[in-house]
Amino acid sequence: MRNHTVILGAGGFIGRHLVNALAPVSKKLTALVRHPIDFGYANVETVTGEFKAPEDFSAVLTPGCDVVHLASVSTPGSSAGKPTPELQGNIQITTALLEALQNRSDAKLLYMSSGGSLYSGNIEGEASESSPVNPRSYHGAGKFASEWFISAWCQQYEATATALRPSNIYGPGQPERAGFGIIPAALGKTIRGEMLPIWGDGTTVRDYLYIDDLISLCLKIVESPMPRGFSVLNAGSGLGISLNELLDLVEKVTRMPLTRQYTCSRVVDAKRVVLDNNLARSRYGWMPATTIARGLEQTWNSYRLTHR
Repeated sequence: MRNHTVILGAGGFIGRHLVNALAPVSKKLTALVRHPIDFGYANVETVTGEFKAPEDFSAVLTPGCDVVHLASVSTPGSSAGKPTPELQGNIQITTALLEALQNRSDAKLLYMSSGGSLYSGNIEGEASESSPVNPRSYHGAGKFASEWFISAWCQQYEATATALRPSNIYGPGQPERAGFGIIPAALGKTIRGEMLPIWGDGTTVRDYLYIDDLISLCLKIVESPMPRGFSVLNAGSGLGISLNELLDLVEKVTRMPLTRQYTCSRVVDAKRVVLDNNLARSRYGWMPATTIARGLEQTWNSYRLTHR
């Protein structure tokens, strides 16, 4: 049993899945959320707030606790033309947490960074943790800045942290929101018989990772000794698929047509981002278990039950 785990951003798509996975194996779990949520576990304490000041964290951080930072208020698309919200949102939240952790350098920090928005997208094969980082969006720049702030905290206070760079995460429970995930957007348009707008010609290649596989890696990281200092770890399937191929699979799984409308491509969208996951495999013995076809099927089965 884990003594105490603090999850910042527990109310989000990834956060809810992680709470459900960690609650049964934790003596105490503190879920930091922006809006009240009842997770239904006796050992889960929910704390509501904006978490933009160090004192917002002071009461919840305990000696030797594990901290998982999932909070994010933007995506590459939603941050277009809007750098200020990155400073006032994502980066402010991260720096406030780090200032509070200056008195808790014995805590382990797992930070949910980004893979798709950090790597340059000009790599023919898979992007490894040592590949060039060249964010195209303000969202990606904010994620990378947060990584450097965390690295500085580790060096100054001899602390321990891992930045997890996931690919495109999907699965049951992912909400359909503009700019937050192509798969729920495609399923929503399909079930309503609406047209799905596509930026570009649909040939961009991405790496999609099922939510259960991401959560299994998070659990391995939290439950294992973390390398001292700051480290970076990719979390991806290691397999690329074009947007057109993905949407063809959506039609196959749903057995329904999906009308697409192609428009001009965006500068923030790289041509190809596929992550090399060899480090996660070798360090934690982790391997993605869900194929994109199976993952889409499970996501669709869940989606149609809640969107009849």
